[in-house]
Amino acid sequence: MRQRSRFLFKKLIHHGLQYLTAGVLSGGAIALSALPSSAVSEIVVKFGPTQATIHISDLDTFAQTGQVPTSLQRYRAALTPTVQQALNNRLNVEPSIRDRFVQDLMDGENGRPFVAMLSRVAPSLTPEIIQTAMQTAETSDVGVTAITLLQALPEDTLNLDGVALLRLLSQLGLSHLEQTALGQVLDRELNTPSMGALSPRFDPSVSGSQDFDRWSVSFRDHDRDRVIPVDLYWSEHGPGPTVVLSHGFGADRHFLDYLAQHLASHGLTVVTLEHPGSNVDALVKAEGPLLPAEEFIERPRDVSFILDRLADLNQHSFFLRDHLQTDAVTLVGHSLGGYTGLVLAGGKVDPIALDKFCIGLEVGASSPADWFQCAATEATLPPERLADPRIKQLVLMNPLAGHIFGDQGLRPVKVPALVVTSTHDGIASVSDQQLRPFNQLTGPRSLVAIIGGTHLSVGDPANLNPALTQVPFMSERPEDETLQLRQYLNGTVLSFVMQQTGQAEKYQAFLSSDYAEIFSTAALPIRYGDRLPPSIDSWLANRDRLNRRLTPTVKSLASLLHLELIGDRKSTRLNSSHVRT
Repeated sequence: MRQRSRFLFKKLIHHGLQYLTAGVLSGGAIALSALPSSAVSEIVVKFGPTQATIHISDLDTFAQTGQVPTSLQRYRAALTPTVQQALNNRLNVEPSIRDRFVQDLMDGENGRPFVAMLSRVAPSLTPEIIQTAMQTAETSDVGVTAITLLQALPEDTLNLDGVALLRLLSQLGLSHLEQTALGQVLDRELNTPSMGALSPRFDPSVSGSQDFDRWSVSFRDHDRDRVIPVDLYWSEHGPGPTVVLSHGFGADRHFLDYLAQHLASHGLTVVTLEHPGSNVDALVKAEGPLLPAEEFIERPRDVSFILDRLADLNQHSFFLRDHLQTDAVTLVGHSLGGYTGLVLAGGKVDPIALDKFCIGLEVGASSPADWFQCAATEATLPPERLADPRIKQLVLMNPLAGHIFGDQGLRPVKVPALVVTSTHDGIASVSDQQLRPFNQLTGPRSLVAIIGGTHLSVGDPANLNPALTQVPFMSERPEDETLQLRQYLNGTVLSFVMQQTGQAEKYQAFLSSDYAEIFSTAALPIRYGDRLPPSIDSWLANRDRLNRRLTPTVKSLASLLHLELIGDRKSTRLNSSHVRT
């Protein structure tokens, strides 16, 4: 046991130091043709009476040539092509979005931890200074990069508190390692031996033969003064099962177009709606918070409103009469759309639990989705329930569903649910936002784990914002690597929807680990299960207990070691089985 612990600590230190060094050289720079007369020329990291100096010109040389200058030789192991790319990546963010984000940090309650962290790490910097530096860096030939941003800061030397910086980066490193280890455990634990029972006469991932129409319309809700754009896919052959697609924050109704078209080709009615308060257009408006608190209420209402309008059309429209079925709907939600579906299926927001969680939130120990959900603390929940009995099934892709429902708020969700999680999701953590809620669902449920998948891997490549795919250390998979995944989702989501029809048995075989294995690749293995492995159940329960008793850093360290021990035991069992065979 002592030897195994020593091995785990060595592994932790090795990967942790790599991550910390990379963070100091690139991630730290990012978090901070410019004006040469006031440009920062060096970064000084102080550790009490000692200090380390990094010259911006040396970083620039490495960024441009890939060659490591003499002064940076001690960091050679961490100066990888990934770090070089991160230093050169241009920050393609609309100025209005950037300015509103900074304004949120300065004015909002949830921004206080960020401002406090910044004052500890870089006492001379403020959000206003960084905002001005970004505006200056935009005027350079290459736009805003880590280098041009540093060069635009109004001082010769950027002083960083090394202890505070290492504390932040160590927590970031531990969180990263924890999610990586969790992905490895899920890969092993859900990789069940094939039963050899899958011999289908057809493949649901292949496009169907049904002709369909696609109408783009907008419906105005006069009571809420809200216009909901919709793409409606329908067939002349009569009402098939109805599927509603709800996009995530900052996206639009085209995010899952490939899936909508595939389902429609099999005779399903598909409704892709756009939430006007949290779509891509809402990000570029002139003022207001990036994610208004009322969106947590208005999004579920958007869906119910559209279903009401479609029910009217089914009764009174000349073209659509008796062609729409709205009393048994499967909702497919991505990210914030996953939250939307859970509320419609009976999930209850727990404002007390959310307030308590958000008060203790720490930078570095949380994912972006943790901060997004804290916007809901400002929402005034209506006295009436937001649940809609027409929602009979849920497909939740990378859902934002962490602590907003507390420990009991998802217990009322009893409809069948298919949860799709990506182990390299840099927006919504696998543990808190996806697996923890999965375990709270009380109805029939199943899990698809995309090993190595990211937050946007399930999206339609033709409709992704290119800037989102270039964020350093959170980069998205290229289109060719996610092709098999999208084909799998076409077949699996179709098979799941058809479980509410008389053809359920025909499609049941495709909701299996054998079917997932067909589409698995070396880059993106796909695992399927109808429950979490006992080892992950135990880990999640232990992690919740640690959350209440330990600091975030110590909790993450203990959690990581627990995962490593699980993986080590699994490897030992596999090796023993191989020897016996």
